[in-house]
Amino acid sequence: MQYAVLFPGQGSQTVGMGADVFAARPDLLGSAADEVLGWSLARTVAEGPDTELVRTDRAQPALYGVSYALWEAFAVRVGHLPIGAAGHSLGEYTALAASGALDYYDGLRLVAARGAAMAEATAAAAGTMAAVMGADPDELEQTVARLREEGGEIWIANINAPGQIVVAGATSAVTDLAERARDLGLRRVIPLSVAGAFHTPLMAPARERLAAALASADFLPGDFPVWSNLDAAPASDVSESLAGQLTGKVRFSESLLAMHEAGAEAFVHIGPGDVTAGMAKRTCKSATVITVSSLDDVDGAVAALAS
Repeated sequence: MQYAVLFPGQGSQTVGMGADVFAARPDLLGSAADEVLGWSLARTVAEGPDTELVRTDRAQPALYGVSYALWEAFAVRVGHLPIGAAGHSLGEYTALAASGALDYYDGLRLVAARGAAMAEATAAAAGTMAAVMGADPDELEQTVARLREEGGEIWIANINAPGQIVVAGATSAVTDLAERARDLGLRRVIPLSVAGAFHTPLMAPARERLAAALASADFLPGDFPVWSNLDAAPASDVSESLAGQLTGKVRFSESLLAMHEAGAEAFVHIGPGDVTAGMAKRTCKSATVITVSSLDDVDGAVAALAS
């Protein structure tokens, strides 16, 4: 069965995640990773507390490392490459490392730089995000455009799946949207517990800082294509796409549809949680969806793809 792999983004982290992976792969997640990061990855993930792991500069390297180690365990067993990969926001870096387009430790350095840049930008410009359920993307785009005309700083940040869109912006603007939801014709707006207005122009300072780190990175031709969040297609310029991702919307639903049309009969979520699996189920209802969130899931996933 032809398949594509999906990697999660920030928000999927939990204290204690990937304990089996940390035990099995100290070469990836132990002292060498700590040297890159300047803090203990294993101790932070194992012990937390939640207030530490939820930090943007901690959560992103942790998810990248655990997800990549699970990918390697899966790749060794599955025996054939995916037709492509995508990652939700941060997960795009994991997808690039999985494809071989990016060295694992170079990716860890970039993710650490990304997390630090985003944390700094968030501290400088307070913002938040909210999920808008059941909205049409074009109609919601018109709504937030009207709110910007009224002086609000708010944009669509993620198009995750049919009926599942995330907006982001200044805290006051997102709160205004939630309070006026019914009058604006929106069914339900759910505030998200996040530290900033990711994937909006408010992240411009982070984009500039990340661009400097990306300029020194070496990207190679991968073993399979990686669909860009920014373009919903394999990027022609990976560095530019990754930088642009910070201020542009995540077009994940479009990426899923494009990979399905390219021949992916199954999607395999690899990493903590199952968020991208849920997005795949909602977007590509005829596809098989498999979750690998621990080493115990690998054999079952391989068997499902072989059936």
